[in-house]
Parts: sequence; C-alpha cells; structure tokens
Amino acid sequence: MTETAEKIRDHFELFREPQYEELMENKRKNFENYVGDAEVTRVADWTKTKEYQDKNFAREALVINPAKACQPLGAVFAAVGFEKTLPFVHGSQGCVAYYRSHFTRHFKEPTSCVSSSMTEDAAVFGGLNNMIDGLANAYALYKPKMIAVSTTCMAEVIGDDLNAFIKNAKEKGSVPQEFDVTYAHTPAFVGSHITGYDNTMKGIVEHFWDGKSGTVEKLERKPNESINFLGGFDGYTVGNIREIKRIFELMGVDYTIFGDNSDVWDTPADGEFRMYDGGTTLEQAANAVHAKATISMQEFCTEKTLATIADHGQEVVAFNHPVGIAGTDRFLQAVSRITGKAIPEALTKERGRLVDAIGDSSAHIHGKKFAIYGDPDLCYGLAEFILELGGEPVHILATNGNKAWEAKVQALLDSSPFGAGCKVYAGKDLWHLRSLLFTEPVDFMIGNTYGKYLERDTGTPLIRLGFPVFDRHHHHRSPVWGYQGSMNVLVKILDKIFDEMDKATNTAGKTDVSFDIIR
Repeated sequence: MTETAEKIRDHFELFREPQYEELMENKRKNFENYVGDAEVTRVADWTKTKEYQDKNFAREALVINPAKACQPLGAVFAAVGFEKTLPFVHGSQGCVAYYRSHFTRHFKEPTSCVSSSMTEDAAVFGGLNNMIDGLANAYALYKPKMIAVSTTCMAEVIGDDLNAFIKNAKEKGSVPQEFDVTYAHTPAFVGSHITGYDNTMKGIVEHFWDGKSGTVEKLERKPNESINFLGGFDGYTVGNIREIKRIFELMGVDYTIFGDNSDVWDTPADGEFRMYDGGTTLEQAANAVHAKATISMQEFCTEKTLATIADHGQEVVAFNHPVGIAGTDRFLQAVSRITGKAIPEALTKERGRLVDAIGDSSAHIHGKKFAIYGDPDLCYGLAEFILELGGEPVHILATNGNKAWEAKVQALLDSSPFGAGCKVYAGKDLWHLRSLLFTEPVDFMIGNTYGKYLERDTGTPLIRLGFPVFDRHHHHRSPVWGYQGSMNVLVKILDKIFDEMDKATNTAGKTDVSFDIIR
C-alpha cells in the first residue's frame, strides 16, 4: 500500500505492510548467509550459558559494544563550556559529523564544531595546510573569541604537531598572533571521551595560566577566597551545573564554573540562533589561577587537569559523581571547609526531605539487585546511592574504568552488607554484561540508551541514567547532583520498579488482585 496525503504512516506501521515483510524475508534468506531459524536459536541459546560466558570473558583482542566513546568527543564537550569558543577538530569531516550528531541527539540542541577536513593527501603529506586554511576560515566565518583544537586518529597516526602547526598558522596570518587558540592531542584509538575532556581542560588551564605557549608572561598567582568548580564530562550538565550554582549561591560562595556548557545546550526558542551561548568567560578562565581551591565532581575524568592545577599551588578536591546522602554530604562539607561558609538551613531541610523520601520508599528498593554500567565516576556515585537505598549493585561495569577505579569501587562494596557478592568490572564491554545478565540475573539495569538492546535480549528492565540517552527527551535538564538531584534519581528508580510491578500484575482475573492503585 502506498502512502497517501490523507494518511502518512510512521515507519513502525509502514514496514509491517506485507510487501515490506516479504522484501525483508527475501533479503534475509538470499543475501545474509541464512542458516535457518533452528541453528540461529541453538547458537543464541548457547551464548546465554556459563560455558559461553567463560569464552566471552577470555577474549583479549576484541571489544564489542563498549560503554564509552572516543577522546575527541570529550574535547568538544569541554570546549563549548567557554565563552564564544569554537571546537576545531584536526581530522576528517566524518569524525566531526559524529561528534556533532552525538551531542545533538542527546541534548536535542545543535552543537557547533568544525574540522580541518583532512583527506587522503593530508594523511600522506601532513595536515599543516589544512590547519592554516581551517583556522583562517573558522575565524573569518564564525567569529569566535577562542578556538579549541583537538585531534582525531588520522592526525595522531601521522604525527601532526599541534603546537607547531598553530604557530605556523598564526605566522601565515590565519588568525591574529594574540588570538587564543588552545590545543590538546586527543587520539581516538586510546582512552575515551573522559580522557579527551581531561586533556582539553588541561590544555586550556596551561594556555591561560602558563603564558599562552610562550607568547606572554606566565600568570603570577595571587591567592583569593574563590573556588573553581569542574563538572567533568556529564550528560546532565545542563541541570547539574544550574543546581550547583543554586547551591553555591545559597551558601554565598565566590566561585567560577570552569567550563560552563549549561546554556549552549539549552538555548531558548525565541527566534534568535545562538551559535555560542553562555560559557565561562576567558577572563574568568585566566583569573581562576588565583582561586583558593578547585573542586572536581569526577575524579577519574579530571586526573591530569587536577594534577596541573595542584602544580600551581591550589588545593584540589575530587568526588565521584556524588549522588545520594553521603556523596552530597561530603561535597557540601568540603565546600564549607574550604570557603568557611556554613551550610544553610535551606540545604539541611532538603537533606531531611530526601531522607524522608528514602524512608517512605525503601521497602520497594530493599533487596533489589542492579547492574550498573557507564563512566567510572557515575558508576561509583550510583552504586553508593543504591547501597544507601538498601539495593544490591551486583554488577558494576565501566569500559573506560581502570584498576584504581576497580579497587575504589570494591572498597565501597566491602563497606556495606548490601555489597557482599557484588563485583566490579573494569575494561569490560556491554557484550560481557550480556553474559552476566544471563548467568547471574538482576532485577534492573542502570545505564545509557545502549542498554535498550540488552533489555530486549535479556528481559532486564532498564533505568536510563548516563550518557547518551537518545531515546528519551530532556533528562539532561534535570539535575542528579545534590539532595534535589538525588530525589530525581530516586523517583526515576522507583517509577521503573512500579511500572514493572504493574506489568506483572495486570492480567484480568488472574494476577490483578495485586494491580493496586496505591503502591
């Protein structure tokens, strides 16, 4: 049946028409090395066994569906947090299209980013000319106040030197000599998006504080009472940064959000296109050297940046994506200690309300088993909150986690009776998690949208928390940090539990004796 102007069907109806089903069946049997339904079922069943799990965990040279992205994605995330800053990726257009689309699908906002458009000739002869032309075009067309350069695999494999290339480009007149161009080498074949975030933030700190690649004098630190705040790579950056600002203002803290991308990914629809919106000003970025301390909300996402900041004489304090009572307590107590500002009554009341809400609902979470996957700091924060709620985080998996992270999470599990028997998996991917979900099932998964396929395959309900979340809208606008943010996480977990309870009790005349209005 063809489409008509009176009735345009969406794809999930259209492709159920007989002619499309016939087309797909013909394609499967004649062009996809079809082996028959029985063989497919036999192999699929075998992949759910402990025997297959052992083989799956023994693999070394193959990654299947990793729960991470590549370094340049993190570089773009960091760059857009600064005033009128254009991310510039020294690599191919295809790579940059991926970064732009990835953020746009998560935040539902356009993400500005340019490339040096390297092709085959640049891969052979080097990308200097691409850098010279690219910086000139970006400066002339998009009128940024700063350009933050990062690299992709291609530029790194051939060994392009960003510092030398940028100096050459300035000597050729691509941009004025005094124009701010920061850089970070971010090869996509090692590390992950959190490494790229860290490298880029470190590059921006060094640029402003250490003399802009030898072109001006290094800044002399004159300590004041302000603090710097680093959020790290965070899919909830819009809601979280606004929540942190609210908390700091309640406490009367003098602060600088170092890399504030809360506005650029939440621009209003008022008829004006904003290529740049908000962001930490370049003056603030430079003056941040004078701060008393820098607080990072994600330890494993800011390791190099914090080490660089510490070398400049500041105290540095790192957390692990604090969610829940204990995590938020530690954060607020650290802010209070460093600044000398008391924790206000308003925040104390918010804490009490969260404790009350946990008490109201703990019976529904107590004893529930969870699998958690995602970035290292997020996994730690969520695991700590699940333990507070009386749940059991049975599997905790971070593809970009390391041995230090694994040991830290294990220590957390060992500190609670609900952590007994729970395991941590650094460097494993979602195909490993699939095996675990079949051999050691849990009640719920917590992670990003990519767990959607695991949910269908294993029958484990998915609670969407993390980055990216493509198939649900506007989650990034709600905070998950602070007592208010923790309340959001609690409600999200409870909603899924109640949805599953309703699904399991809604057969009329059989199970609906427990299909209750009141939960």
